[in-house]
Amino acid sequence: MHDIATIRKDYQLRSLDESDVSADPLIQFRQWWTEAIDSNIEEVNAMTLATANENGKPSARIVLLKGFDEKGFIFFSNYDSNKASDLKKNPQACLVFYWKELERQVRICGVTSKISEADSTIYFQSRPHGSKISAWASAQSRMVKNRAALESNARKAESKFKGLDIICPPFWGGYIVQPASIEFWQGRANRLHDRILYTRNKNEWEITRLAP
Repeated sequence: MHDIATIRKDYQLRSLDESDVSADPLIQFRQWWTEAIDSNIEEVNAMTLATANENGKPSARIVLLKGFDEKGFIFFSNYDSNKASDLKKNPQACLVFYWKELERQVRICGVTSKISEADSTIYFQSRPHGSKISAWASAQSRMVKNRAALESNARKAESKFKGLDIICPPFWGGYIVQPASIEFWQGRANRLHDRILYTRNKNEWEITRLAP
């Protein structure tokens, strides 16, 4: 059995300097996003979503990025889920991308809000049939008796919408994280990593370097 403490990797692929980055973190993210897409990273849009409830108790899980622009970063969820409960009471959240093939991380922190019902419906209708059924069948984060009960719920949903368009559930939709800060992390040799932090100051972004 391997000794966990001896597992390590020395990062040497790239560097990141203040002179290398855009003045706008969304432009910088798009550049890194394009490079990640071009690197054929599997589930490149997978990101950790960290939330906390009203008492500060943290929770984290992997969700999928489904869009981004100058307004923020979008993901979708059941509005009755644990993450939704956290965000209702405490809209502050953090997203983390880890693209190990490029030895990079991106950390985005900001305030989360629901997107419009119309935009949620547009995305829902683009989902595969099975994913639409699952949205109706799963009371996300709630206790379920067993797998058979979950599959029974899916069959009931299939029957309900047989021959009909599957509409977007009223308890399901999108969130957008409007960033207050975005950090770009590039792995470097000997743990002297590059960390460039953008912090929003009114309508401008300030750029600073953080020690690794």
